[in-house]
This record gives sequence, structure tokens and C-alpha cells, in this order.
Amino acid sequence: MKKILVACGAGIATSTVVCQKIEELLKRERIQAEVIQCKIMEVKAKQTQADVIVSTTILPTSYHLPTIIATAYITGIQMEQLDQQIIDALI
Repeated sequence: MKKILVACGAGIATSTVVCQKIEELLKRERIQAEVIQCKIMEVKAKQTQADVIVSTTILPTSYHLPTIIATAYITGIQMEQLDQQIIDALI
């Protein structure tokens, strides 16, 4: 099963919104994946547990797996393109 790390500054507010959007996307597209919510500072330690990183903020370093900035889920602008990026990263 694929795993998605969803990170924001505190691991609470915006990542919760993004987690909900991703879970809706996964259900709609019938993709089985686990969504793991965390703080941006936890991503480096948890990256080995994931297949893709979705963040609401600029990531402080580079990673060895796909990274996606999810501000579209917060702004409501270009959400379909973000959905497709996530789907493409999981397939």
C-alpha cells in the first residue's frame, strides 16, 4: 500500500485540510493509500516510510521521493491539477 506524508508547519491546521482533500481524492479514484499527517520538521525522519510527500509549505531540504506543494487545496485554485499530480505520484 502506498503512503503519503502530509506536512505543514505545526502538523495541525493546514495539513488537516490537505489530508481530508487527499482522502476524498483517494476514495473517489479508488486508490488504496495511507495518509500520514506530520510537522514539516518530522518529514526528514519519516520520509523512508512514504512514497510521496505533500506539503503546505516550502520544504526545508530535498528528498529522495516525489514532493508536491499543496497550496491549491488551501486556496481552491487549480485543485484538479494538484489532484492529478498526486495520482501520478502514486501510480
